[in-house]
Amino acid sequence: MNLTEKTLQEFLRFQRNEITESIVYDRLASIEKNETNRETLRLISNQEKGHYAVLKEYTQQDVAPKRFRIFKFYWLARILGITFAIKLMESSEEGAHNEYATYTDYPDLQALSLEEEVHEKSLIALINEERLEYMGSVVLGLNDALVEFTGALAGFTLALSDPKLIALTGSITGIAAALSMASSEYLSTKSEGDKSKHPTKAAVYTGIAYLITVIALVSPFILIGHALLALAVMLIMALLIIALFNYYYAVARSESFRKRFTEMAILSFSVAAVSFLIGYLLKTFTGLDA
Repeated sequence: MNLTEKTLQEFLRFQRNEITESIVYDRLASIEKNETNRETLRLISNQEKGHYAVLKEYTQQDVAPKRFRIFKFYWLARILGITFAIKLMESSEEGAHNEYATYTDYPDLQALSLEEEVHEKSLIALINEERLEYMGSVVLGLNDALVEFTGALAGFTLALSDPKLIALTGSITGIAAALSMASSEYLSTKSEGDKSKHPTKAAVYTGIAYLITVIALVSPFILIGHALLALAVMLIMALLIIALFNYYYAVARSESFRKRFTEMAILSFSVAAVSFLIGYLLKTFTGLDA
């Protein structure tokens, strides 16, 4: 079939995307330990390769994959998990099925459109990744640390004034709170009797999430000599942590980033403002100055 130059270039672009994604899924399968997930990824890879073959029937050309895209999603999967990498990749190509659907004179592309929209998403939903099973524990650790600890550090800033003393007090408070949260999560998970979650792993995920947040929020008070400036930097870091985590969560769970980010940011900063005010009032009325 003769294609116009514009249609040819579009089909070649589709081909490049399909062969790139086929290789990405194949690479992800090579690093996946779960047998079911590995087979699912290989099935999707073969499907993408089949899409490439269909398009090649029209273009009569071979197309090189996007090497950087392969490298990018391979290492995203290594660092942040396969589910996150796949959903991010699919979201960036979510218009593919709509683009195929516009070519109503090409029945093969209509079939590709249907597969892109339905079949792949169904397959991706089958992927079971341990880190997402424990996402609730991570959310618990991060949420509690951000809300409670930004408030505590804000209160300490006015009550204590000395950045090093704030850092010391905050570290002790944070470590104790992390251990407490981990213990509570262990007991909670154990009492729920959820077979898919191990109480010890749930406790570890919660504790580590809390401790990482504590370290990030305390560090400005260690590195900066002015308490109020350190507080400002700490609040910026808290906002950054909220943004990064909620972006990850929104992609991995296919939820709204804006809604989760706004709720968590407002809650954390409201508690910090109230705690800052309490610290100021305590210092004023008690007359104590550390």
